Amino acid sequence: MPTNSSARVVASCSERIGSVDIASLIQTVSVFALPVVFAITLHEAAHAFVANKLGDPTAALLGRVTLNPWPHIDLVGTVLMPLLLYFATQGQFLFGYAKPVPVDWRNLKHPKRDMAWVALAGPGSNWVQALAWALVLNALVFFKVEEAFWLDMCQAGVLVNAVMFAFNLFPLPPLDGGRILVGLLPWRAAMWVSRVEPFGFYVVLALVMLGVVSEWWLKPLMSLTIKSLEWVLWPLIGSFH
Repeated sequence: MPTNSSARVVASCSERIGSVDIASLIQTVSVFALPVVFAITLHEAAHAFVANKLGDPTAALLGRVTLNPWPHIDLVGTVLMPLLLYFATQGQFLFGYAKPVPVDWRNLKHPKRDMAWVALAGPGSNWVQALAWALVLNALVFFKVEEAFWLDMCQAGVLVNAVMFAFNLFPLPPLDGGRILVGLLPWRAAMWVSRVEPFGFYVVLALVMLGVVSEWWLKPLMSLTIKSLEWVLWPLIGSFH
């Protein structure tokens, strides 16, 4: 399942690299590296784990139920595309994806319903990670840790996972939200939506580049995501003060 989560013009890159502050780039990469690796790894492992629990061992047999990031990383979609887009757009536009987790719906006990649970596991893991990073951030503030690198990393962890949570819930296959939608709809409507999957990735990419996903989906859902984190954290944060 493509996430992320996680997605090239070489000609213009060489012209623009000079205008990019290399020191700033290295600092940004170092701050975001660990949160991004965790976000992608746990997202994909969650898909595989839940699929295995619901009857399909396909991904588990391929070693995808693991916290080792390498089985989940796609060289082009996870590494090269985001880096080249970062240089080409001077950090204004990023897109990427991880290696899809194979799921054989025929092995699932209740295929239509279980596929929705498998799909939900990925974004669900990102929400939990965002909460965990927010907890660590508040703990650092409470204990008066002033090292900017760690504070920035925690903030990056919240942001990365909030983005992955919201983006992957976009209701169009092959994104997780599309597969959840298929699981919730009546059979006839579900079959109609599922037919979008072979070319859905290109539709999503076009909508991202046009700004539709950002304005009409990401921003509102990320706002709700942050509010949900604040709502869960408030009792604990309140007890600190």
